[in-house]
Amino acid sequence: MIRAVLFDLDNTLIDFMKMKRACSEAAVRAMIDSGLKIDEQRGIKILFDMYEKYGMENQSIFDRFIREVHGELDYEMLAKAIIAYRRVKAGHLMPYPNVVRTLIKLKERGLKLGIVSDAPIKQAWLRLAELNLCDFFDVVVARKPGAKAKPHAMPFKKALQQLKLEPAQILFVGDDPSKDILGAKKLGMKTALAKYGQVIYCSKVKADFELEDISDLLGIVDKLNS
Repeated sequence: MIRAVLFDLDNTLIDFMKMKRACSEAAVRAMIDSGLKIDEQRGIKILFDMYEKYGMENQSIFDRFIREVHGELDYEMLAKAIIAYRRVKAGHLMPYPNVVRTLIKLKERGLKLGIVSDAPIKQAWLRLAELNLCDFFDVVVARKPGAKAKPHAMPFKKALQQLKLEPAQILFVGDDPSKDILGAKKLGMKTALAKYGQVIYCSKVKADFELEDISDLLGIVDKLNS
C-alpha cells in the first residue's frame, strides 16, 4: 500500500534547467555588454562547464567566470550579471505542466507528499515558496552543510523518519536514475522516473515506472493501491 509520494525537486517538479539556461544566457549577455571580450555561445559553454565542475547552485560562479575569462574580477560586470540573472529568473521559474493538478489529486487520495532534494535547503524552500507549492508537502528534505547527497541513504531515511513510514509504503519520483532511482530502490521504495525532465541517463538503473507526464502518477498510485 502506497501511503506517500516523495519527489525530487529540480527537473521533476520544477523545470530547473530551462530556467537556468535562460538566466545564464542573460547574465553572459550582460557581461558582454559591460565589456567582456568573448563570443556569447563560447561564454555560455564555459559557464556551464563551470557549473558542472563547481555545482549548479554555486553562489560565486560568476566571480569565477569573470576571473577566468576577463583576467580579474570586475565588480560592475559582476553586478550587471547578477541583476540580469535575477530579472530573467522571475519569469522562467515554473512547475512542469500538470504538477499542481497532480499534487491536488494525490492529496485528495489521502497520500502524504514530500521532497527529497540535493538543492541547498534555502534555495529549495525559496523555489517552493515562489511557486506557492509549500503547503502541499508534509516533509521537505534538502541539503544542509555536511549532509550527504543522493544516492546516499541519509536524505531518504530522514524523510522516512519524519513521515513515520516504511520504504515499501513510498513511491519515489525523480529524474536522475543514478541518484534518485538508485538511492530509493536500495532502501526498498517503489520508483518512478520523470522522463519529461530527464537530463542525466543511466541504462544500468531501471525504475519501476516511467512518467511521460507527471499526471501519469495518478494511474500508477491507483494501480498499486487497488
